Amino acid sequence: MTPGLTVLLLSLLLGLQPITTDLYLPALPSLTDGFGASMAQAQLTLTALLLAFGLSQLIWGPLSDRFGRRPILLIGMSAYVLASIASTLSPTMNMLIVWRTLQGAAMGAGVMCARAIVRDLYAPAQGARVMSKGLSGLGLIACLSPPLGGLLSDLFSWRISLLTLAIFGAVSLGLVALRFEETLPKKNLQALQGGTLLRTWLMILRNPTFVAFSALSTASYGGLFTFLASSSFVFIKVLGLSKTQYGLLVFSMAFAYLLGTFLCRHLLNRFDVRRTVAIAGVLSLSGGSLVGLLALLGWQSAWTIMPPFYLFMLGHGIQMPCSQSGVVGPFPQSAGAASALNGFLMMLAVFLIGNWLGTHMDGSIFPLVYGIWFWSAMVALIAWTLVQRQGRRVAS
Repeated sequence: MTPGLTVLLLSLLLGLQPITTDLYLPALPSLTDGFGASMAQAQLTLTALLLAFGLSQLIWGPLSDRFGRRPILLIGMSAYVLASIASTLSPTMNMLIVWRTLQGAAMGAGVMCARAIVRDLYAPAQGARVMSKGLSGLGLIACLSPPLGGLLSDLFSWRISLLTLAIFGAVSLGLVALRFEETLPKKNLQALQGGTLLRTWLMILRNPTFVAFSALSTASYGGLFTFLASSSFVFIKVLGLSKTQYGLLVFSMAFAYLLGTFLCRHLLNRFDVRRTVAIAGVLSLSGGSLVGLLALLGWQSAWTIMPPFYLFMLGHGIQMPCSQSGVVGPFPQSAGAASALNGFLMMLAVFLIGNWLGTHMDGSIFPLVYGIWFWSAMVALIAWTLVQRQGRRVAS
């Protein structure tokens, strides 16, 4: 495969996550009202999907190490398309939760394999640069998803938004089937043996580089997920924005992330991974702290939340390529398992965040604000301590 094709495939596979979570966000309040469901049930359409996404990677990862990336991608993407169609036709909120859960499990195959493919093809330092290009593609998809979802919801209904996911999945499946060539250099014939799998996971969890970068990716995504899971209710129901206006705000947030991925490549050309992550920690903490302080001062509007949150998203756009490459860097023979374990830990965290938000959304902006502030502080703490002690291993 050419480098351009590789980046395109990475963009589509990594982009499964933002388009699956972001496209229907503008329609989430009206979807909830239409089914007569509670806010906690509405949160489950997102958190159950993400928990299944995380858990499924623990299965997809070893399977891909044993049989290769290509067959797992073909199976996973086919299941994603079918689950997307079923979600569109769901007659009740409970059925929608079920199909979104299956959709999340299928999505895990695509995203996990994308991270493993980077380790198959590139050494860790170069992998961070390639990952930043793939995540730039993800950022573009994330930019387009919310305004498109808001427009589709205003013009048609939330069902059309979910049908769009089936179309995206079908295009990605077609590209994998027609153009993707196996990247795993040597299949691990023992990858699925219980004892081998347990030893592999323990080896990964004991690796300090994995711990540092997995903690960083989890904290950074925790801040983003806090925004994604609560912002539609805050901006539409509390602050009075229309669904289209909200979609444009989320577009601007995703654009800041996209800029962050470009900034990541610029910084990596000048500094090593360790220094790059430390600089991004300044952006993350500054943005999250400004969001919290302005809210405490009584300035509560979209224009006091979004500009400082752009700083957090710039940092997120730097942290994620470095951390996603960092977690698989030490494991060339078990990249699938390492990618899967990192994905599981991230999604376990966001499942807990989603459940907390579902019970603490109180008609104010403060659950969103405090969540972002907390995670920005955690990002900075991890970037300035754990990563600084272990980053030299990735650079080497």
